[in-house]
Amino acid sequence: MELLISGQTDIGAVRKSNQDAIDWCVNDGSAEALLVVADGMGGYQGGEVASAIAVDTLTEVLCPTLGDSAAIESRESLVQSALNLASERIDARKAQEPELAKMGTTIVLAWVSGDRALLAHIGDSRCYLLRQGRLECLTRDDTVVQNMLEDGSIRERDVPNVPFRNVLTRALGAADITPTFSELTLESGDQLLLCSDGLTDALDEAVWLDILSAADSVEAAVKSLITASLERQAKDNVSVVLLSTN
Repeated sequence: MELLISGQTDIGAVRKSNQDAIDWCVNDGSAEALLVVADGMGGYQGGEVASAIAVDTLTEVLCPTLGDSAAIESRESLVQSALNLASERIDARKAQEPELAKMGTTIVLAWVSGDRALLAHIGDSRCYLLRQGRLECLTRDDTVVQNMLEDGSIRERDVPNVPFRNVLTRALGAADITPTFSELTLESGDQLLLCSDGLTDALDEAVWLDILSAADSVEAAVKSLITASLERQAKDNVSVVLLSTN
């Protein structure tokens, strides 16, 4: 199975700094890839530092294992260890620089090996699957408002009016850094899209579907998603990493 990947991050139309971070790596010989998106929080500099530490740590630890057949069977424990290390590094940086005390970051990660994909996430950055013209969100937001939706306290139409709708219940750098893991089997023609909430807040998912279906390459699809977000005056940083299987 051939894996095609592209990604882009943009400051958006309103923010003064980009606190998102993205990266990916590929081992063509084993048809393996690692994709990561992080959305930092904690002030002008803090979020930028936290997301960079998280993404750098995950790629530093996990990318060298791509192509190692023994690593495939222990992927979940390897990801957990890398997330723990990232959290430790964020905490250490906080201790060195008290002005960064409130920093933290979301993480969404996909580790693809052939037709198998392991997903891990903390926070509200998401992973979507596009298959045969249908777009499905594969992750659950770790947010107060998601909990309220599930317990019936509010309805979907109420979400835009909830003042604390972006408050996270889990994040690297916070008290609860427990990731949610899931796995799926990929089919030829599938696309995995990892993104920060800058994209989900700016663009309706129906628009994504039109863009992804019309694009003739992963590069064109990513560029079009970012452009459409900016045209709608994205209020947050916008980040996308897209993988397509052939």
